[in-house]
Amino acid sequence: MEGDLIHINSWLRPLSWLYELGVRMRNACFNTGILKETSFDLPVICIGNITVGGTGKTPHTEMLLRFLLPHHRVAVLSRGYKRKSRGFHLATKQSSMHDIGDEPWQIKQKFPDAIVAVDANRRHGIHCLLENDATKDVDVILLDDAYQHRYVKAGLNILLTDYHRLITDDEILPAGRLREPLIAKERAHIVIVTKCPAKMTPMDFRVVQEALALKPYQKLFFSTFLYGKLYRLFGESPGQAEELTADTHVLLLTGIALPQQMMMDLRRITRHITPLSFADHHEFTSHDLQIIEEAFTAMQGNKRLIVTTEKDAARLRLVQGLSTIVRRHIYVLPIEISILRGEQSLFEETIQDFVDHHTLSSNGTRV
Repeated sequence: MEGDLIHINSWLRPLSWLYELGVRMRNACFNTGILKETSFDLPVICIGNITVGGTGKTPHTEMLLRFLLPHHRVAVLSRGYKRKSRGFHLATKQSSMHDIGDEPWQIKQKFPDAIVAVDANRRHGIHCLLENDATKDVDVILLDDAYQHRYVKAGLNILLTDYHRLITDDEILPAGRLREPLIAKERAHIVIVTKCPAKMTPMDFRVVQEALALKPYQKLFFSTFLYGKLYRLFGESPGQAEELTADTHVLLLTGIALPQQMMMDLRRITRHITPLSFADHHEFTSHDLQIIEEAFTAMQGNKRLIVTTEKDAARLRLVQGLSTIVRRHIYVLPIEISILRGEQSLFEETIQDFVDHHTLSSNGTRV
């Protein structure tokens, strides 16, 4: 496959066996009812994975929001990774990234009409949403990154797997990046292969389909990234658009799990790319700012840009100490999701059928 990213640390397999044993015992407790799952009388959709980061959960959650928000009161409930607050927190327009985390903050900024909340205990978070006067009329809940949070039994589980690192080719932590054994994919109702090349052959689709070996009740979709126009993050004209050309020299500044797909896509436009990668959800320090400044200063070419992701932009907005010239050259590259093989409508129909059916069975009348 293009840009295959599989790497297995074989020497760590003994630790993986121990980790897998613990995970299997936990799942067995849920499967036998020793640990209790809670269902709710409204449509709950879980978007998650069984790998550690990098499958595109946030842009896929945003895709669902774009489809559902015009006709539904939608809430996104996330853990709020690396936030400074504790317990349940309902986002407002005034909420900071430290209150709710970078990804929920990004979602709230882009979708102000959506209810966005964070709680590490998703079951408690749903109860809070349904008991709060401001949010009790919610009629669809999206659980962001909650595939392993089995205390909530979602009505629809959407499992994401990276095209360049299929779960069938991976291994359990710490030798690989799987959070659970491969059998966990059977809890999914929908599987989406993410970060696919925009142009795949029928044979490419068939190879992946056969590798995943899904059950008859599971639906398979393939998605790819669509990039919007670059817009300026800081400066006198924030939001000002910019276009990449073959002559553009790019410093690709990322703090995400797997930036390789973004790099491969940008290299189709310009070969002049300098990657500067930090850990996922990285909080930039004064030393990092110095590295960014030095990397940008060392770049050649008449047209130089620093390109970053929307998630990184949420953290960069809080940074103090970047020089004026660097701030003026930082641009954000927005990402949206497109379902391949002409199946966007089929995917949306699948989601709407679930919402309609669950609402009908819960209330007795269609809304």
